[in-house]
Amino acid sequence: MKIIEKIDDLKSVLATARHTHKSIGLVPTMGALHAGHLALVAHAVAENDVTVVSIFVNPTQFNDKNDLKNYPRTPEADCELLANAGVSIVFMPTAEEVYPTPDTRQFEFGALATVMEGAFRPGHFNGVAQIVSRLFEIVAPDRAYFGEKDFQQLAIIREMVKHLQLDVQIVACPIVREADGLAMSSRNARLTAAQRQAAVNISRVLLHSRGLRVKPAMTSHTDAMTGSSNCHCGLDPQSLEGTRQWVTEQVNAVPELQVEYFAIVDGTTLQPIKNWADSAFPVGCIAVFDGDVRLIDTVFYA
Repeated sequence: MKIIEKIDDLKSVLATARHTHKSIGLVPTMGALHAGHLALVAHAVAENDVTVVSIFVNPTQFNDKNDLKNYPRTPEADCELLANAGVSIVFMPTAEEVYPTPDTRQFEFGALATVMEGAFRPGHFNGVAQIVSRLFEIVAPDRAYFGEKDFQQLAIIREMVKHLQLDVQIVACPIVREADGLAMSSRNARLTAAQRQAAVNISRVLLHSRGLRVKPAMTSHTDAMTGSSNCHCGLDPQSLEGTRQWVTEQVNAVPELQVEYFAIVDGTTLQPIKNWADSAFPVGCIAVFDGDVRLIDTVFYA
């Protein structure tokens, strides 16, 4: 496995690979790798002759400077994991290498970027588009791999590829969860023991809510740690709005957790829907503060 820091060096190595008609897969990451990242890597290694994994904590997608400062960085451990996973190249550039001059490009994603993460993290998706398009320019991959946990980001990247008319296949990979259901995230490393115990309720409530569409509402009351089906909002939890309210109530019932948003949207347009019948592909997207650590998760209702 090669570890490369300079763009010119990377392009030279990849030019040789292309000359021999080898396919190239890219897995963009910000490091602090976990099994979720390695699942993306496994897909890339299986489907391409050359797999490039980028490790770069991109400053332009952080609207919170403290979040950027505190983002976990474990480059040595990351490289060891990637070497064992069969990766061909790790690209670890500096910010100055990626952005020799400030990136002032502004991307327009319309309604895709005005909801959920776009509403609560102004400028975030513009920064995502800047770095991903820059990596696509540098690597020119045949395929690029992204996880479905960041569902809105996946939609934004697909739209960016369409707008820029890039010749790259975007491959979506399923969410990878811990044994207790918590969606894997680099930010999980920042959780205290108590916060980690609380965090599992995010996925527990989300996954339980999938059954509210088809199962009669339960009458017995249990707390959020076991998954109550009672909705104190006065709505039928089997209705879409009842489900949305129920999920919010249940997560907020855990003292360490505070829902920033929970939206049930059409999986193609990302626009909120009012009734289950309004979409053939309803998706629930949530952002929750666990102490000062912000976690996101996704659930598919189709």
